[in-house]
Order: sequence, then structure tokens, then C-alpha cells
Amino acid sequence: MDPIESASAGAGAGGDVFFILMGAILVFAMHSGFAFLEVGTVRHKNQVNALVKILADFAVSTVSYFFIGYSVAYGVDFLVNAAELSGTAEGASYGPQSVDLVKFFFLLTFAAAIPAIISGGIAERARFWPQAVATAVIVGLVYPFYEGLVWNGNWGFQDWLEGAFGAPFHDFAGSIVVHAVGGWLAFSAVIMLGRRAGRYTKEGKLIGFPPSSIPWLALGSWLLCIGWFGFNVVSAQSLEGVSGLVAMNSVLAMAGGILAALIVGKNDPGFIHNGALAGLVAVCAGSDIMHPVGSLIVGGVAGALFVVMFDFCQRRLRIDDVLGVWPLHGLCGLWGGLAAGIFGMAELGGLGGVSFMSQLVGSLAGVVYATLLGLVVYGGLKLVVGIRLTEEEEHRGADLSIHNIGANPESEIPVR
Repeated sequence: MDPIESASAGAGAGGDVFFILMGAILVFAMHSGFAFLEVGTVRHKNQVNALVKILADFAVSTVSYFFIGYSVAYGVDFLVNAAELSGTAEGASYGPQSVDLVKFFFLLTFAAAIPAIISGGIAERARFWPQAVATAVIVGLVYPFYEGLVWNGNWGFQDWLEGAFGAPFHDFAGSIVVHAVGGWLAFSAVIMLGRRAGRYTKEGKLIGFPPSSIPWLALGSWLLCIGWFGFNVVSAQSLEGVSGLVAMNSVLAMAGGILAALIVGKNDPGFIHNGALAGLVAVCAGSDIMHPVGSLIVGGVAGALFVVMFDFCQRRLRIDDVLGVWPLHGLCGLWGGLAAGIFGMAELGGLGGVSFMSQLVGSLAGVVYATLLGLVVYGGLKLVVGIRLTEEEEHRGADLSIHNIGANPESEIPVR
């Protein structure tokens, strides 16, 4: 390679590194959104626990994904000397190694979203350390196995779908790989954990636990919405592959989710702020191939789906999913995987190259896999060490029971 070509290749690789790094930072910032969405939704006595849990889960996820998970998904590990990692070893070229390292950071932020999703469902009554163990297992083994099937073509899964139905399973930014898997793992965790004390009467009537702070809830939604443009757009993972269509589709789906939740949810602020997230969850899979009008419809359906199924889940099924993560991520993610096979078709204004049957099989495979493995992980922990706070600890609140401090310590100290 002559000096000009070498410089050009180095500049291109450097541009990709910076592009992916900015995306990783945006998605990392989404974790503060997960935290504040939970802080605003749970009762005041559980706010500290929400903040600590999300940050601690990210740290556990980092270690688990670094040593195990990334290798399970992509067959790559980083247990070599720093000269090789940085591309400064003799004979190494600048670029690919640096890109690989920043891709780890980017994909880590996706993997760590799984326990952040689960956290919202099991809030207010889950023990801390068993959940940390569950996070390590899920991010190290459970999530990366399915991630590798879809995004790395492991075990011939994508080849089989393409041979059988004419196209591989398409999930550009993780409607199924991240959101549905996280949502259905959370569904299993919530079932294993049981309902919060006092949530239902003996006759099964729902007792309302109002959010502790609508402003904190709203801040969480805003932070997630902003970070989502790193989540979706930067999933191209190169400057050459970046598409403005992904950004436009994300905006339209978000707007559709907000408007549908506004109408169906009768102007309830919790539904409106989660409606934005429902639209964004659903558009992830097909954001690179759908027409913006199709994305608007997909987001609108997701916003309405969240409102209807949140109420159905709480009132009819009597499943105590605190933040509604199963309807939001599990069901809206499933809808997004299927929607990519509908609105991604050229006949409906999409770019084509998708098969509805591949989307159906790939989506259902993710749902079944996550549900079963969730039952195994949380059922096993429940059997061996227990996963729920005692009745007294739950009554005191997770803040004082686990962390020995409340959200507003000065105001909570009795005057002597």
C-alpha cells in the first residue's frame, strides 16, 4: 500500500472509531434514562435502589461481557498484550484493532441494556446480590448466544432462514435481540418474583401505587429518546454505512408512539412518555429499510399496544410489572420484529430484502429462548438463594433495607 492509500485507510478507520465511540457514549447515556425512568415510577422509598442497581448492573455487565459474553457472540477476546490490542505491535496496522475495541464498548452498552430493562420489572422487592448474579449470567451467556445467532451468523441460524424463506432475519438495531429478549427475560423474572405486597386485594382488585415523581420519569424518557439516535443510527457501525433514513424513521416512530399513547392513554403523562419509547423500541429492527410513513404507523401501533397491554397486564393478568417492561420491550419489540417484515417490503415503500416468515421465526425464537432461559436463571436463583426481600424489608423499602439511606437523608432523620 502506498503512503497516500495508507493515510486514507487510516483516516477512514479513525473516522469509524470516532463515529462508533460517539454512538457508544450516546447509548451509555441511555442508562441514565433507564435509571431516572425507574426512579420516577417507583415509590419514594425505592429511589436510591433504582439508581444504584442500574449503575452496578452496568459494571457487572462490563466485566461479564469482556471476559465471556463478547467471545460467545463474536468469537473474539481481548486477552492479549496491549500492543496487539492497540495495533502498535510490530507488523500490526492501525485501524482494525481500534475499531474492534470501540465496537466492544458500543455492543456492551446494548448488552447492559438487558439488566436495565429487567430492573424496571422487578423493582421494589428484588434482592440486590441475586440480581447481580443474574446479570452476570445473562450478559455473559444468555444474551450473547442469541446475539451471535442473529448478528454474527453463528450456528448457521441465518443461513437456514435465508435458505428456507429467501432472506435472513433482519434486526438492524435490536427490536428482538435487545428489547424483546430483555422484555421476555423480565417477564420470567417478574413471574418468579411475585407481586409486591399490597398491590392487590384478596379479591384481586388492583391497588394503585402512584409514581413518586413525574418530572424524574419524564427526564428518564427524554434521556432515552436522545440516546436512541446513537442506538439506531450508529448500528451501521461505519461512516460508510450510516443512513439518514434511520434517523428519520426513528423520529417518525417516536412521534407515532407519543401521539397514539396520548390518545389511547387519555393524556396520562406516564403513558405519553413511555409511548415515545414504545415507538422507538418497535422501529429498531426495520429502521434502515422502512419508509418514514411506515415507521410512523409502526410507532403508532406500538404506542397504543403499550397502553392497552400495560393495563391488561396489571388489571386482568395481575402481573406486577412495575414499569411495564414486558409490554414496552417484550411486546413492542416483538411487534417491531414482525413489522420489519411487513413495512420493509418494497410493495409497502420499503427497501425490500426481507421475508415475513424469517421475521416471524426469528422473532418467536428470541421470545421463546428468552422466556425459557429467564425461568431457568431466576427459578434457579429462587430455589438456591432466594430472590425476594422479606416482607419487613419490602415494607421499609429497598433504600433503607439494602443501602441504609433514603433519597433525602436530611429530611428523613427524626428530630431529637
